[in-house]
Amino acid sequence: MRRVLPLAVIGLLAILLIVSDHPFPPPSDPDRESRTAVVALGDSTMSGEGAGNYEPGTNGEDGGNWCHRSAAASIMKAQIQADRKINLACSGANSDKLRNDQLPQLRKIAGSDRVTAIVVAIGANDDPHFAEVLNKCFEAWGKRNDCTSSVAAEWSKRVRRMVPKVENTLNAIRQTMRDSGYPDAGYQLVVQSYAAPVSPKMPRSLQNLSGCPLRTSDLEWVVDEAVPELSNGLRTAAQKVNARFLDLSRAGEGHEACVSKPQNEWFTRLTVDWEGLKNEKRAPHALQESFHPNALGHEQIGRCLTEFLATDKRDGTCLPRLDGALGLTTEG
Repeated sequence: MRRVLPLAVIGLLAILLIVSDHPFPPPSDPDRESRTAVVALGDSTMSGEGAGNYEPGTNGEDGGNWCHRSAAASIMKAQIQADRKINLACSGANSDKLRNDQLPQLRKIAGSDRVTAIVVAIGANDDPHFAEVLNKCFEAWGKRNDCTSSVAAEWSKRVRRMVPKVENTLNAIRQTMRDSGYPDAGYQLVVQSYAAPVSPKMPRSLQNLSGCPLRTSDLEWVVDEAVPELSNGLRTAAQKVNARFLDLSRAGEGHEACVSKPQNEWFTRLTVDWEGLKNEKRAPHALQESFHPNALGHEQIGRCLTEFLATDKRDGTCLPRLDGALGLTTEG
């Protein structure tokens, strides 16, 4: 009997590990279940780039940290039932940087708080290099040329190369949470795509250095092809890891930079930090805020995210409503 009992215990534990819905191993902090948290991971669109009001230490003050985490970021504006909303996203982050820099912080939070949702925006800074594409379009405007002829032909390949990198990152998030004692069903994992910040509908009078120095033909490609294809690639990655997907590709329609009065726009126009240009260390980041959601845009995205997190639908799409606010449509 003395030999049989340990074997029985081992067998019982093995069964429990397979069928139990309770997390293994136990939380590192016994009080974890009493505190809830929602965590944001990703790049500039999640950190709050363009919204201003950046957290101290993320605006280039300490050793070149340019994460631009904003108190006005969409995750902070979302109305979520949680004790804490924690933004770990960093402007310029790609999949590698998310895994190396943000996941260790997520692991600590997952051990001290009960994480109920993780919202991720990543991929544009991987192979697509979407910000660089907009910069090329800006340069092309100055040369009275177009940017699509050099970028469009390889865009599909860039997006395809991005998909497995985002998938690997999402799997790494899943594994981080499993290592912290969470079953996959124990929290929401939401992948968020990117909104087109510009539109070919902008008047030519604003296609200049005082507004949006981009050519109409390039803007048509960005809105009609580049952003939707990027969004579809991210949807594919989300499906592969059984994550929820929030499509923002059309979220800015009618509110893009330079299409309306500035007070009605949800995205920044060409934005220059003139004081920063005088400082050698800050000068390379003088245009960093350009063509990102502004504070109003982040607020609207946060509104749609609030609606999505409150549903159990697999996919959702953010679209401007007739009343002017950003709203959610769902399927699946």
